[in-house]
Amino acid sequence: MMQTWFESKVKYMKVSESGSESMVTENFLLDAVSYTDAETRIIRQMQQMVRGGEFTIVDIKKSRIAEVFPYENGEWWFKATINLVTIDEEAGKEKKIRAYYLIMADDIKEALNRLDESLEYLVIPFVVTSLAVSPIVDVFPYEPSESAEKVPEGFVPVAEVEKKNPIFTDGVNPYTEEEQEVASYEEETEDTDAPEETEDSTEEKPEE
Repeated sequence: MMQTWFESKVKYMKVSESGSESMVTENFLLDAVSYTDAETRIIRQMQQMVRGGEFTIVDIKKSRIAEVFPYENGEWWFKATINLVTIDEEAGKEKKIRAYYLIMADDIKEALNRLDESLEYLVIPFVVTSLAVSPIVDVFPYEPSESAEKVPEGFVPVAEVEKKNPIFTDGVNPYTEEEQEVASYEEETEDTDAPEETEDSTEEKPEE
């Protein structure tokens, strides 16, 4: 599934390695399914980074980045612009498609090498038209653990309901022995409390 990237600009008080504080405005890239999802995710990320400090989301916009190539080491994010060369069969002419990529590297030479390595999967020729340091300082890819949201109060997860429902147990009784004993006792109580109808009780008494 193709990722949709959003670029968010955030203003916050940043603490440097020396311990000094300064107000900065930085750009972050994250993938999300909508603007609302992007806002929720960037707020969550900034709450972890700022450690209780205040921050302001200045802007959120959909990015034109097609793909991100992270590496274990690299000081900068470089934005690469490439032209993909395809053939327009109807017109019989070459057609160029522009695409943008983000790649992590220490310098522009390393970024170019890593870009070529990362785009080896392309089966059509391409030309790198631009490669420069990006203003983006960090990338937050989607983590599957983020989908595990807390169940609202008053609701029960479907998985837990299914455990209590014999329909979903394939014939295996899901109840514990204690629950079975309680259920059996209640059934016996209901049977003993209910008056038993007999033939004598239904007959009318003769008038005196």
